[in-house]
Amino acid sequence: MDKAFEVMIEHGYGMVFLTVLAEQVGLPFPSEPFLLAAGALVGGGHLNPLLVLALAAAASLIGDTLWYWLGRRGGPRVLSWLCRLSMEPDSCVRRTQGMFGSHGARALLFAKFVPGLSTVAPPLAGIVRIPLRDFLLCSLLGAMFWAGAFLAVGWLFSAQLELIAHGIARLGRGALVLLITMVVGYVGWKFIGRQRFLRRIRMARITPEELKAKLDGGEAPMIVDIRDRLDFEAEPAVIPGALHLTTEELEQRHREIPREREIVLYCTCPSEATSARVALLLRRRGIEHVRPLAGGYHAWRKHGYPMVGLRPAISGGSHD
Repeated sequence: MDKAFEVMIEHGYGMVFLTVLAEQVGLPFPSEPFLLAAGALVGGGHLNPLLVLALAAAASLIGDTLWYWLGRRGGPRVLSWLCRLSMEPDSCVRRTQGMFGSHGARALLFAKFVPGLSTVAPPLAGIVRIPLRDFLLCSLLGAMFWAGAFLAVGWLFSAQLELIAHGIARLGRGALVLLITMVVGYVGWKFIGRQRFLRRIRMARITPEELKAKLDGGEAPMIVDIRDRLDFEAEPAVIPGALHLTTEELEQRHREIPREREIVLYCTCPSEATSARVALLLRRRGIEHVRPLAGGYHAWRKHGYPMVGLRPAISGGSHD
């Protein structure tokens, strides 16, 4: 048997616990390969399946609970910081918020199966004040489903996994170099694509100082708060004169936006990426004078500029 499997037999329980805990606290260390290997060893009668599952679920719950309390105490700033670690932070925030908006605490039952959301979901659960009892129950069940699924796959394909391990061992350093090259290539491709996107909108941004000067000077740009509903409920104040519309509402109602006015968009995501994407979308709809607010909502508040209650939306109704 390959040496890696021999190490897993001797230290399998501890390795499963530590790798799952490391991944759930946010370290870039995938635990799924270890769960698959543990499942293969379970299939060979080398590890106890219930003990492996219990350790994986406990490690996951420890990490999730830590993030839950950080989210509860730190608010949206914690989520924004965490999502900076993601290659697509705006998508990271938006997808997680959408899951909680649709499913509540039950989103934790399947969040670990969605790439990029496993570490983000627990702090958001704290931010939106999901009750601790509901969080612990759903987080524990979600961890058991997730770990159990990988253990089951490893168990069912234990023979094939062992053959793969032997093949990798024969390749030696070549396999490791290939794996590292693939990972670095993927990360590099995502990073370059994101930088190209950000360069497209960087020159069009308006700073908080410039926007404040326009407002003080009597100019009347149309300001649109496009924060997600959960972000808005956490901090319901807006920039004076701003409307609150979700990205979907703004896209559906773009014909109501006056073409002759300057449009300023802001959100809370890192690098104001959602505002930038919406700005590009509106420009494709023929709305040329549209600019994201540099730094978004948090930059405006950091400057100590005034915030007010919600203004009626375009049609005169209000939005929550």
